[in-house]
Amino acid sequence: TPTIWIAGGQDKGNDYAPLLPLVGQKVKAIICMGIDNSKILHAFGALNKPMAETRSAEEAVRVAAGFAGPGNTVLLSPACASFDLFKNYEDRGARFREAVLALKN
Repeated sequence: TPTIWIAGGQDKGNDYAPLLPLVGQKVKAIICMGIDNSKILHAFGALNKPMAETRSAEEAVRVAAGFAGPGNTVLLSPACASFDLFKNYEDRGARFREAVLALKN
C-alpha cells in the first residue's frame, strides 16, 4: 500500500542512500518532523515525492492525513534521534499516538 512516511529528528550521521530504492517504490509522501530536516530533504528530494516540514507530532499527523487516501498507511519511522522535539523515543511515540487518536474527534 502507498505509505506516507513521517521521518526526522536529530540526525546522527545517517546515510540515507540505502533507503532510496525502497522509498522510491513504496512512499507516496515524506513528512519531516524536527528542527533541522535538511539532510532528509536533500537525500530524498531527487525522488520528486511530495515533502513537508513540520515542527510537532500533531502537525506531522495532520499533514500526513492530508496526503493519505483510502488504503494508505501512515508510518512513523523517524530514522533519527528524538531529542530535538521530545524527551525520548517513548515520548515521541506517545505524542504520535495521541495525535492520531485526536484525528477521530
